[in-house]
Amino acid sequence: MTREPRQDAPTEPDVSAPGGESGLPADGVRMDAVAVGAMPRSALTGRQQVPVGGDVPPAQTPPSRPSRGTGVRPRRPSLGGGIPAQGRELGAQGRQTVRRLLEAGLAEFDERGFQAVRVDDVVRRAKTSHGTFYLYFANKDDLFRTLLRDALKDMEAITDEFPVVTSNEGGRTALRRWIMSFTDTYAAHATVIRILSQAEIVGEQVYGDGLRLLFRLSEAIAQGMTVASKAGEETKDPAQHAELTALACLMMLERINYLLSVDVRLPKEEMVDRLSAIIYAAFHTP
Repeated sequence: MTREPRQDAPTEPDVSAPGGESGLPADGVRMDAVAVGAMPRSALTGRQQVPVGGDVPPAQTPPSRPSRGTGVRPRRPSLGGGIPAQGRELGAQGRQTVRRLLEAGLAEFDERGFQAVRVDDVVRRAKTSHGTFYLYFANKDDLFRTLLRDALKDMEAITDEFPVVTSNEGGRTALRRWIMSFTDTYAAHATVIRILSQAEIVGEQVYGDGLRLLFRLSEAIAQGMTVASKAGEETKDPAQHAELTALACLMMLERINYLLSVDVRLPKEEMVDRLSAIIYAAFHTP
């Protein structure tokens, strides 16, 4: 992918002395996305599941999401900027500039698609200069990877929240609540997730990050849906097939949310009900 010519970046007063560490790999580093298929089944061993019995505990909101009604916005991972900004601590004005560029980039990606967007489009929408853009991001790809950090963080949070789904009404309620949480999180990052699904556009390194999370989420579903069977509850699938069943259910869940994200007119609440019933039935006998 051709990189737009970089102009001299002006020094901004909100940037303090270097002292941070890079949170992103160099552009030249690539990974084989297929290798994630060899992830050990024990990758999630030790992850605490949410126990569910007759009473279902309130759903926990991932700490990275904005707090509604309080006026407090937790700092997002993306506000640290891209590769050029990783070696320094940004002040309030710098984070605001990063936020403006990210919002502009996200809007452009949503309207034009990843391939059609240029840095020119982003800086024009953000009402800033090329020099300012390159002070915080290496290129368009770097800006997308920065947006992706927020999406992966929120998806990792709901992965950790997948409940133990028991064969009772409490288990069904917990599963439905989690699916609604997944739907809300997907909607919040729909543009980024849609782009992430296109490996030929984003490259193997970025695609690999999403694929790793996919397998982790699939394993969390398999574990949460079958762990109760270890205590004597019967399941339709033997343990060796549980992860394949979970992956199939996850693909169905993702595709339905994809359709919802592109404004296909589907009744959200009813779709959540049906998804919950299908996933529950895939693991638990009536």
